[in-house]
Amino acid sequence: MKNNKVVILYNKLSENPLPDELDVLTQVELVSDTLKELGYKISEVTFSFEIDKVISHLKEINPLFVFNLVESIDNKGELCYVCPAILDYLQIPYSGVPLEGMFTTTTKLLTKKILKSNAIPTADWVELNELEKIEPSLRYILKPIWEDGSLGLDFDSVFYGNDKTYIKKLKDVDRNKFFIEKYVEGREFNISVIGGKNGPEVMPHAEMQFVNFPEGKPKIMGYSAKWSEDTFDFNQTVRTFDFNECDKPLLDKLTVICLKCWNTFNLKGYARVDFRVDTDNNPYVLEVNANPCISPDSGLYAAILKKGYNFKNFIEKVIEDIFI
Repeated sequence: MKNNKVVILYNKLSENPLPDELDVLTQVELVSDTLKELGYKISEVTFSFEIDKVISHLKEINPLFVFNLVESIDNKGELCYVCPAILDYLQIPYSGVPLEGMFTTTTKLLTKKILKSNAIPTADWVELNELEKIEPSLRYILKPIWEDGSLGLDFDSVFYGNDKTYIKKLKDVDRNKFFIEKYVEGREFNISVIGGKNGPEVMPHAEMQFVNFPEGKPKIMGYSAKWSEDTFDFNQTVRTFDFNECDKPLLDKLTVICLKCWNTFNLKGYARVDFRVDTDNNPYVLEVNANPCISPDSGLYAAILKKGYNFKNFIEKVIEDIFI
């Protein structure tokens, strides 16, 4: 009998999980229902530091493939690459981005260095051991190196280069956990890409609009804008797929850059590329997100619906990409 067993692997939640961590349960339910509709027999397995138990469980099930929804280990996003490493060791096919791409895109500093070395535009940055490079006339943003979902990023992370009090405090910030990026004043785009037998496909371009933000308030997708539903930031940050004809050259440029990122980082399955576009229409890649959130309120989910696909179509394409 053909093996139709699939494991949905996801991170074990912490004792008191925040909304960004709880979101994985929504994704598990959605993927499980869809895979069952496609005829697969589903087992849900949590991934944790008890690696021996995870390995034993996977060997016992012997799945056709694993759908990888692991976002962290012990709520540490920097360790998400351990999951594909274990699956590679077990020689079990799995969805989404492979080990190397997962590791290199999880650390934002390494991502930026790879982008720059491949002539892909990215915002300039300063590491915390080189504060003398901060220019007084510019605006900057303090960003976590490893976290995703905007954890550790909010409006008080933005500062001016002439703010000596703020810069003095930066001397006490862990350089292994944070870095400083030039704040790009302008527009923000989050563009999803999905794989499949016909190669990567860029989904409709999504722009995040910051509606009625007070003058001077940084227009960023911080933690509150993503996860705190009762806040001004959440409710006034709106996604749009509607553009004017004059935006077409910019959108075409963003498409080309997305595909270059896909190939440069050896991505598979699904990913999202986040951009800022300055007032002169110059795009800068901020992050390359491997295996981004796919819950119903996510940008990727909205993009595949805008494309005319349903979630089942999306899962079918992700599965195709596993076996290419």
